[in-house]
Amino acid sequence: MDYDAKRVEEGLGHVHKEDISEKADKIEKDESSATPAQSVEQKGEEQPLIKQKSKRVATLDAFRGLTIVLMILVDDAGGSYARIDHSPWNGCTLADFVMPFFLFIVGVAVALALKDKSSSQEDFPKDTEASFLGILLQGGYSHAPDDLSYGVDMKHIRWFGILQVFPLPLFTGKSIPSSSLSGFLQRIAVVYFVVALIETLTTKRRPTVIDSGHFSILSAYKWQWIGGFVAFLIYMITTYALYVPDWSFVIDQDHEAKRYTVKCGMRGHLGPACNAVGYVDRQVWGINHLYSQPVWTRLKACTLSSPNSGPFREDAPSWCYAPFEPEGLLSTISAILSGTIGIHYGHVLIHFKGHAERLKQWVSMGIVLLIVAIILHFTDAIPINKQLYSFSYVCFTAGAAGIVLSAFYLVIDVWGFRTPFLFLEWIGMNAMLVFVMAAQGIFAAFINGWYFESSDNSLM
Repeated sequence: MDYDAKRVEEGLGHVHKEDISEKADKIEKDESSATPAQSVEQKGEEQPLIKQKSKRVATLDAFRGLTIVLMILVDDAGGSYARIDHSPWNGCTLADFVMPFFLFIVGVAVALALKDKSSSQEDFPKDTEASFLGILLQGGYSHAPDDLSYGVDMKHIRWFGILQVFPLPLFTGKSIPSSSLSGFLQRIAVVYFVVALIETLTTKRRPTVIDSGHFSILSAYKWQWIGGFVAFLIYMITTYALYVPDWSFVIDQDHEAKRYTVKCGMRGHLGPACNAVGYVDRQVWGINHLYSQPVWTRLKACTLSSPNSGPFREDAPSWCYAPFEPEGLLSTISAILSGTIGIHYGHVLIHFKGHAERLKQWVSMGIVLLIVAIILHFTDAIPINKQLYSFSYVCFTAGAAGIVLSAFYLVIDVWGFRTPFLFLEWIGMNAMLVFVMAAQGIFAAFINGWYFESSDNSLM
């Protein structure tokens, strides 16, 4: 805007209509004489200077809200309906989608949050917050909602998981720590930190305009994919090359300690007993800090009640009694891939403004990931396994997340059917609050804290 026009707008002066018309004709002539390449270049240079108010995508909140609801559902009903609980080993059930769905949407959110280069340093405190809440709520300090007491033995705290206590008849009726959502916030914090760090460090290499072509956006953000590929290499090399020796553990049974030994001496094993994922956690965290009631106790080799929990068979192998960390160190490295794929979906949302282009990119990648996962699983090359966070599991759950996100986007943002999903949107916008209050039993513990005469006579 020139000086005279600005004065007119501010009420400080007057300009003749003829002058305005002449200047407008001159601007129009200059624009028409510019080449298309120059126009695109000028727009690309001017675009970052314009501070536009970002429009919140309702689909992302609804997707996050759906994942929270799914998490609460499988946590409360998984014990009663084994078919929706975590798969005992290979395979994928409803509960197995919760963690990768959250990591996927974390990746999408990181891409959107850091698209403004000035906000790169504002998101890292969230990582510390998630880690602290994870250790406080999921490390064993809180016993809510069944027990109103607090505190945890530091010798047995799970740095990557929940400790909840309730009776199970597997060890002669003794109460043991157990969980179905172990390591939720801690794993999210690690993946969030890694993908956000890569996104921040590559700020200056971030493209303003994406070239035409289906694979152009992949090459434009090659450093994010390189980071994911490094995580993939670390996981695959360690899983298949690390030698796992024989190992032993001690369990208290009938008020006496009993030692079990697991025979291994192998590499590349993907079964419960001798996999590298468990070996790394035993060496890094120590066996006392691992989850003492892994899902493999529901396998047929361990109990006749499979796929439900039940007493161990008399001929159950020794590893059935062993602890295992489902959200361990090596599997968390593999989980970085879920966040990397989510970041790609966020980049598509940023650079492609048309609904058709976004859906084309999202659906095509989702289908490719599903096909890769199915081939790897049914050829027994790499089985889908949540406990190991196998590569086929990453592809299968990320592909499913991409298809669900695309379906939500089509219904909510394209067709405009937003009202039926407002409840999910609200949960998604208040995900941490709902997680802490509902999924971690804080609200139930508050209600349970009000009782009459005896703590057994409570509202719940």
